[in-house]
Amino acid sequence: MSFKGLIYIGLFGLCAIGALFLPQLGIYAYIADYCISPGGQWWGAPFAAMGLRGSFTLAAATLVGMILHFNRLKYGKKFLSAQERWLLVFLAFVWILFWISPETAGRYTTHDHPSVKLTKIFVFVLMMTHVLTDVRKLNGLFWVLSTVSLFLGVKAWETPYSRFVRGRLEGIGGPDFAEANFFAAFMAAMLPIIAIQFLRSKSWMLRLYALVCGAFTANAVILCRSRGAFLGLVAGAFASVWFAPQKLRKKVLVLLLVGVVGGVYLTDRTFIERIMTITTDQGTMDESSSSRIELWKAGGRMFLRNPVGIGPGNWYQTIGRYIPEYEGKDSHNTFVKCAVELGAAGFFLFLLLIFLSYRNLRRIERDLAADHSEEANDFRQYFFAMVVSMAILLTCALTITMIYTEILWVVLMLPLCLRRAHDNAVLERRGLETA
Repeated sequence: MSFKGLIYIGLFGLCAIGALFLPQLGIYAYIADYCISPGGQWWGAPFAAMGLRGSFTLAAATLVGMILHFNRLKYGKKFLSAQERWLLVFLAFVWILFWISPETAGRYTTHDHPSVKLTKIFVFVLMMTHVLTDVRKLNGLFWVLSTVSLFLGVKAWETPYSRFVRGRLEGIGGPDFAEANFFAAFMAAMLPIIAIQFLRSKSWMLRLYALVCGAFTANAVILCRSRGAFLGLVAGAFASVWFAPQKLRKKVLVLLLVGVVGGVYLTDRTFIERIMTITTDQGTMDESSSSRIELWKAGGRMFLRNPVGIGPGNWYQTIGRYIPEYEGKDSHNTFVKCAVELGAAGFFLFLLLIFLSYRNLRRIERDLAADHSEEANDFRQYFFAMVVSMAILLTCALTITMIYTEILWVVLMLPLCLRRAHDNAVLERRGLETA
């Protein structure tokens, strides 16, 4: 057995058993398993051949751990917040559409149907929002995300150019990241998380580690040659300046400048030429960009003809009726696909969930304005990382379809974890003051 295989099975066993006692270990391991997809690596293949379903095993162990330690879960007065309740309403609506819509043909024979996949995703994020409810656990999650980004960044750096597809890095990471634009969006969204770990770490070794994570992650984004990820990073840069905490503003600006200089150093002519094709003039667009405009227009016509929705997963079998030459092609836009497949009601629910996520962040920001404790700085830093990561991912969602990808829902639900963590910190501090 390979050394990597031994490490994987050891960490997997440790986290699966540890989740029975510390459920957060199951959350961390599940996200790491989702990001790096060990079953798809040669060193993880033997365990996949055994029928070992890593994510299912970790989720089941985490659920058992939550049940065993239910009284220790600090989720607040209500078991389900407004955002969680609307999340379940959204899921119920997806299943209703699934049953009343035409059968999805020939697209999900080897993968989960979107309705099934969303159910699995929502079960996990609901566990996450009830487990990661203090700063220490969030800090652990941020280091896990930084580490898997480093792992994927090193793998991207090691991939020979001969394996690139049309000059772009493909096939790195979990099943949601098989295509370059998806992988680039994920890695771009991890940069503010890595950056805040660099800024808040007091140990020079941790800062050096975060710096290495950031360098390899940024390099991976560039290797993907993704225009959507580039636009996401531009949006993230504006969000960084706008939302930077007062005490961190100068450091954030310096880090942005270092990031721009480092990014320019890492870029090559292929990347620059691709980025230079970004334009709003359809007459000068390349085929890839102009086809997306046509797909979005067709999506608009599909929505007007089917305002109730064509059903989850049914875009691919329907688009050919509107643009025969693009039969089976994706929408390349999260919002267009959501509106077309889930209709006006589903689109409204999706926007509502985004709004509720941002509202949780704004409420945290409002509460922190009156919180002068030393601990409040941690929450301000996590608030900053989450809002910038969300800005990057939602901007990327304008050019790729992420409605059924796990990382989108993880990022949208993390603000609820932060809000519960802050509420718990305030209650704990009040308890100490009155003791």
